[in-house]
Amino acid sequence: MPPDEVDSLNAESLKGLVLSLLAKIDDLAEQNKALLKTIEELLARIAELEGRAGKPPKTPTNSSVPPSRGQKANVAGGSGKKDRRKGRPGVTRELCLNPDVTRNIYVKGVPPADQVLAHAYDHVEIPPTKPVTTRVNLFRAVLPGGKTITAEPPDDMPPGSPFGPGIVTLVTYFHGCQMVGYARLAEMLEDLFGLKISQGAIANILSRAAEPLAERAQTIHETVRNSPVIASDETSARVKGMTFWQWTFVTSTAVAHLIAPTRGKIVPVEFLDGARPKVWLSDRFLSQRNHAEAHQICLAHLIRDAQYAIDAGDAVFAPAFKAFLKRACDIGSRRPDLADSTIKTYARTLERELDALVKLKPPNDEGRHLRDAMIADGREKLLVFLTRRDVEPTNNACERTLRPSVIFRKITNGFRSDWGAKAYADLCSVVATGKLNGLSPFTAIRAALTTRLVGAAA
Repeated sequence: MPPDEVDSLNAESLKGLVLSLLAKIDDLAEQNKALLKTIEELLARIAELEGRAGKPPKTPTNSSVPPSRGQKANVAGGSGKKDRRKGRPGVTRELCLNPDVTRNIYVKGVPPADQVLAHAYDHVEIPPTKPVTTRVNLFRAVLPGGKTITAEPPDDMPPGSPFGPGIVTLVTYFHGCQMVGYARLAEMLEDLFGLKISQGAIANILSRAAEPLAERAQTIHETVRNSPVIASDETSARVKGMTFWQWTFVTSTAVAHLIAPTRGKIVPVEFLDGARPKVWLSDRFLSQRNHAEAHQICLAHLIRDAQYAIDAGDAVFAPAFKAFLKRACDIGSRRPDLADSTIKTYARTLERELDALVKLKPPNDEGRHLRDAMIADGREKLLVFLTRRDVEPTNNACERTLRPSVIFRKITNGFRSDWGAKAYADLCSVVATGKLNGLSPFTAIRAALTTRLVGAAA
């Protein structure tokens, strides 16, 4: 509005103009307030991103990122030529002590009595294999009183499914341990053994095998939960298109597997069913804590955490802490050759070193975070393995027992049914426990399946 028009305004018009201006000022104040809030949020986000930009990437060497997600470095030089290995004396296959067949080949035209053995070697071959089909005929008879009776089927060949325990063991082994899918398994059985079998029949075989495997797994679970030392870990699994978790609980004599829809603390609590072991070995994940009288933290996980702090720039706490952890692991590996008094001496030395370490004041955020975590919830959980010989310093046993399941998940993409997931977990329990007791996977599966007959109708 021009100044001359403002001068000519009457009191009523001037009042309206002032009110209009005040309303606009209020609107602008609200907009300014909203903009200031947005600027504050953006500044916080910028600070967060700048903080992230300075941190090293997570890799299998400095975190719990699985090895499959690590990027392998290029070979130096990029020539692709492998260095020639240093030669060594050659060795030959030992001759069989008890050959099935022996063939003596003599020089023609010379009496055998005048010849001496010049060379002996074994020729090994697998004979053609095919299924053995037994027809079972059950006869009926009329007793003197007029009662009709039918012969009882033999215990080792009940009616129902035509496939015996040997075929059930073979199918279970190929699918669960060698990760062979239904279609390729049907093709393999026909090509190798001349056994024609449909994918539906394979599914029925695995379904029937689930019950004896579950019975054996239940016994294994009871053994594990009553053990004084239990190590635990978990990895993801896919069940009916959803992310589940496969847990493993490892002891010196048995290994229990189960697949659950959660990674939470409820899983080990329900598994233990009131039992409380002496020592629990695991990583620092929250759901793995407070299940036993003492907790041994996996030192291998801590070594990777220390490496990440080193990569992030900590030169005060993390390098010394990593060296401390590696010395502790080395002592743990030499325990079978050490006397109890020597182990106690090592324990006192490490305790003094740890006391000095936690007093360090790293200026780096990652180093300070790691040190504070050890002070708050790790101080008394690092050297439990030096008080008991049956406790390991790392959780490597659990990671090894989960590795086949990770490969199985990548090959098969998981399970289409709940019973399939449970049957696989029970199979893992049987196979891993059998391995601890010197049984091959095939032998352990057959032993579990033949504890009682698998004879449900196909």
